[in-house]
Amino acid sequence: MADDQEIEVKKNVEGIEEGFNETNTSTNLELTVNEIIEQHVGSFGLSQLLQVFLVSLAWVFDAHNTLVTVFTDSQPAWKCKVAASSSCSLSAGMCGLAPGTWDWVGGHKSSTIAEWGLICGHKFRAGVPASMYFIGSLFGSITQGQLADMYLGRKKTIVLSCLLTAITSFLTSFSPNVWVYAFLRFTNGFARSGIGICCLVLSTEAVGRKWRGQVGNYGFFFYALGFLSLPLIAYTSRTSWRNIYRIISLFPLIYSFFLTPFISESPRWLILKGRTDEAMQVLNKLAKFNGNKLPKNLTIINPSVTVNSTKTKKLWSVSWAAKRMVALMVAGFGVGFVYYGVQLNVENLNFNLYYTVAANALMEIPAVLIGSVLLGCMDRRVIFSSASILAGVSSILCILFAKKNKSKRGWGQLGLEAVGFMTASMAFDVLYIYCAELFPTNVRNFSVSMLRQTLMLGGAIAPVLVVVGRLSPAFSFLVFGVLAIFSGVVTVWLPETKHAPLYETFEQQEKEEKLGASSDGVEMVESTRS
Repeated sequence: MADDQEIEVKKNVEGIEEGFNETNTSTNLELTVNEIIEQHVGSFGLSQLLQVFLVSLAWVFDAHNTLVTVFTDSQPAWKCKVAASSSCSLSAGMCGLAPGTWDWVGGHKSSTIAEWGLICGHKFRAGVPASMYFIGSLFGSITQGQLADMYLGRKKTIVLSCLLTAITSFLTSFSPNVWVYAFLRFTNGFARSGIGICCLVLSTEAVGRKWRGQVGNYGFFFYALGFLSLPLIAYTSRTSWRNIYRIISLFPLIYSFFLTPFISESPRWLILKGRTDEAMQVLNKLAKFNGNKLPKNLTIINPSVTVNSTKTKKLWSVSWAAKRMVALMVAGFGVGFVYYGVQLNVENLNFNLYYTVAANALMEIPAVLIGSVLLGCMDRRVIFSSASILAGVSSILCILFAKKNKSKRGWGQLGLEAVGFMTASMAFDVLYIYCAELFPTNVRNFSVSMLRQTLMLGGAIAPVLVVVGRLSPAFSFLVFGVLAIFSGVVTVWLPETKHAPLYETFEQQEKEEKLGASSDGVEMVESTRS
């Protein structure tokens, strides 16, 4: 009898527990992607480290294709065919010599200038291919930024961009003349545009707010590796500019087939597209590798649904967003002009080309490391403005060395140029991160692509100034300096994003930024009263 009563009590207790568990699990835990990453996935763990590493590798190919013309389109050294000949003198300059009395040191296939005779009356044609590359990047940024936000997503856009980059780089090596070469450089610039845009966004959208700046900045470390490896590739193929293009085309091809399958799509983008199950799978995968586990009753909040908007707003239809974008684009033009221009202008320094490019590449590393430290303790806009102004001052100071005797100016000018490039690189990196944080997920790729357009526009004009710099180096450095300082001033009014979360829609960002401003005002009043 007692045993029967005990069994009955146990059944009742188990029934109550089961009912409680069913009630508990039936209650959904609704969180945003920001909250899921911060509370359950982990702000930055092993999964995000692997994701960021694999994604950022693509920056290497971006650097290769952007800076390859420093070597392929440089003006090589020349020599007289007959030593001590009265018909040829090195001091006279090649343009005043009779054909056949002089020759290129590395042979006529060492660069495009040597092969197609882009000197003297045709010297301005030498800057056309590099300009066309940046113009192609400008148009590519528009297209691929929209593809990544609206249709393909971040991951597929990276794959597409890498494949097209490999194909166009390889085809460029078969150019029969400067005009076909310029066209293929245009297509190459168009192809590689998705790499820089999507690598930054895909890396930062999977980590917590504490690590967002550092993760975005570390991506540029891989750009520095690409920059640093380029002189090695170019030196091994210094007698054939075509082989340089063939070598650099292999890397993005291998990456697309063998490494991108291990990259995860952005859960933020998947949520906005209504692909909740896929987003949950990505978040579960990230949490698992971090040694964490998502709650079984977890539901992801889709901001595009909760705001009850009838249509998705475009960036230019929101006044505060449009004003921010214009300021960033103006600053981006100046920074792009200086950043790419200083790299392409190294041939106008009185120093060995390979050493100078290597020195600039090495300056990228402290730029990334110092920038990462500063991003953890300083405001984004303060870092950007300070770095831009310092880059401008350094460029202007190079003029002083340009006026001195050529035999004595090399090391001092190289040092100032390296400092100017390092700070320009830091400003360039921080501006990308700042842009990604200033706008919501539904237009984040597009906003970064708009910034990239102006960076590329600056880069497109820079080669023309480099050609002018062959006649007047001081003038080129003055222009670089003035534009860098102007870029540092134009962004001082923009809001700070260091401690702000990544928003998903304009409505959500506008609402929460107003609440944040109101709370800041209340805190100021309270502190004043106290």
